[in-house]
Amino acid sequence: MDAIQFVIDELKEKADANYLKGMARFGIDSSKALGVKLPEIRKLAKIIKKDHELALAFWDTQIHEARILASMIADPKLITPELMDSWTSDFNSWDICDQVCGNLFDRTPFAIDKAVEYSSHEQEFVKRAGFVLMAEYAVHNKTAPDEVFINLLPIMEREAWDNRNFVKKAINWALRQIGKRNNILKVKAINTARYLYNQPAKSAKWIAKKALNELIRK
Repeated sequence: MDAIQFVIDELKEKADANYLKGMARFGIDSSKALGVKLPEIRKLAKIIKKDHELALAFWDTQIHEARILASMIADPKLITPELMDSWTSDFNSWDICDQVCGNLFDRTPFAIDKAVEYSSHEQEFVKRAGFVLMAEYAVHNKTAPDEVFINLLPIMEREAWDNRNFVKKAINWALRQIGKRNNILKVKAINTARYLYNQPAKSAKWIAKKALNELIRK
């Protein structure tokens, strides 16, 4: 038995039929899912460690949990812009989007350029990926200069009209994470949120209110 089939069999062993049924309640596309909880996938990733070739093979299976596992074991040093585009175009669920961006893509040298590129994409989960990358980069890249994040705020202002659930939530997430980095960025993020609150789009007001509730409280 090869390694790919062995791991897939392991995932199937850990599958939970009730969890699979419940995935839809969280807005997760379960059409190609097994029903494996995230902690179980993380346990497998710790056993496998980094294995880029295996990650590529897992992605090609199209199995929901195998793709999440791929994001955990792929080597960010071997990720190319072309591969980012290819995987992102496959996103069909918010959790796949978030796991790939937060486990892998935000650790590449292309993270910010791709965040900007994806932020204006028509496809919902590709556009979400742009803002999730901003949020995850703000959390994980401790040494990035403030200017990187200041330059992202006008993009949030530009796209805040988008009322699609997974887009507006990602914009809000990115705005909050940038604001939590330091006091300078907090002021900038609050000013952006206040600007959005005064815009006519309902989504902009929603993004602003959620951000202000957190940033002013902290």
